[in-house]
Amino acid sequence: MNQLLLQSAIELAGLIRAGELASADLVEASLERIDELNPTINAFTHVAHDSALAAAREIGPGDRRPFAGVPIAVKDNRPVTGMPITMCSDLFGDLVANHDAYLVRRLREAGFVIVGKTALPEMGILPTTESRRFGPTRNPWSLDRTPGGSSGGSAAAVAAGMVPIAHGNDGGGSTRIPAACCGLVGLKPARGRVSVGPDAGDSFLVQDGVLTRTVAETAHVLDLLAGYELGDATWLPEPEVPYAERAEEEPGRLLVGLATSPPLHGAEIDPECEQAAGDAADLLASLGHDVEEIQPPEPPWSDPELLPDFTRAFGPNIAMAVVIGGRIRGREPTEADVEPLTWTIYEHAREHNSLAYLSAMGRLQGFARTIISYLEQFDVVVTPALGQRPLPIGEVNGLGPDPWDHYRRSGHFTPFTAICNVTGLPAIALPLYHGDDGLPTSVQLIGRPAREDVLLSVAAQLERAQPWAGRFPELTVAT
Repeated sequence: MNQLLLQSAIELAGLIRAGELASADLVEASLERIDELNPTINAFTHVAHDSALAAAREIGPGDRRPFAGVPIAVKDNRPVTGMPITMCSDLFGDLVANHDAYLVRRLREAGFVIVGKTALPEMGILPTTESRRFGPTRNPWSLDRTPGGSSGGSAAAVAAGMVPIAHGNDGGGSTRIPAACCGLVGLKPARGRVSVGPDAGDSFLVQDGVLTRTVAETAHVLDLLAGYELGDATWLPEPEVPYAERAEEEPGRLLVGLATSPPLHGAEIDPECEQAAGDAADLLASLGHDVEEIQPPEPPWSDPELLPDFTRAFGPNIAMAVVIGGRIRGREPTEADVEPLTWTIYEHAREHNSLAYLSAMGRLQGFARTIISYLEQFDVVVTPALGQRPLPIGEVNGLGPDPWDHYRRSGHFTPFTAICNVTGLPAIALPLYHGDDGLPTSVQLIGRPAREDVLLSVAAQLERAQPWAGRFPELTVAT
């Protein structure tokens, strides 16, 4: 059964539908695997043994829902009825959600069985997953390294074979970064593709998706999650062809740009990360695409003001989460309620007035328009997924005496991801390579506005040319 959990969610759903595998048996195996490995990996903040098994027992052969009976985990910053939603923060305590996020409702409607909630850094701030409340989540490829963040628990759970698929979301790289650290596929859809309701009308930075082993799984789930929900403030038109179908089609001859200079001022790129992007570009050229090495205009690419403006836009969202946590507790939040970095960002946001926020947003939107206009000439742009190898546990966790230093260092770890949140462009991390240090080495593909279809088609072509889904951490296959 442990080996079954390493198969794709599509294959598992097919076995359940055909009556060759009982959902209850698969879900029970997933729960047992979580109980076995979570003391080591620390991927889950909550395990829903009773409700998951009860749901699985209701699913039998012939169920036509696309993922009926397949276990999935949800990141602990989206509400699931009856389960805790802690944001991995002491401030939220043991708050239990009384409703489902729309994306959770869609996952249930597709037949997924939710087995628990996964870890993130407090409030989802950092690209590592080491909250004070729950402790560090560890990378199954190397237990002394981070699985990335902020969807680090979800990525670690999939990489370790606890679940075949898990939910993640991405406000600055938080799906792509853990995918890159853990050897998985991680797509950030285009802005407005997936509803963030009912708790918000839209989001400038954050989009939801999944961590998977294969491009096909990611494409199938995007078909489920994408689309307008009543009351959404913004949304994108539906694709002409389902994403799952496009992922099976050859993309045709495309113009590909290769960008290895980081869009974060002062960041230095690990040679292995840079080499991976170049190798991916060579692979795309061998597949018949036209490839050009490019240097986006500076500024705005690598503008020294990008990180400060991103912080002025990102910070108020964190501060608002602190305010909401205080209202839930019925009192003003205090410094003791949250981690040092969270409190520092909260105070930073309170010190800046609404004009500073709107000015930063205006500059970011102007920056985004310039970058999108330049990148529009390319069907796909290839970059490194990370700037550095997955960091050692404890190196960047926001808990030290200088929280801003950890925040700045986190940007140097992940300089290529936040640009896609600022521009709203779709982007995907693919684990094409593997380093001599035993850790995955991934690349990022950036697509045109609202063109996840092309991105997924190219990603699937790369996967066929150089498959990765059969690579597993030793911990996953040895126990």
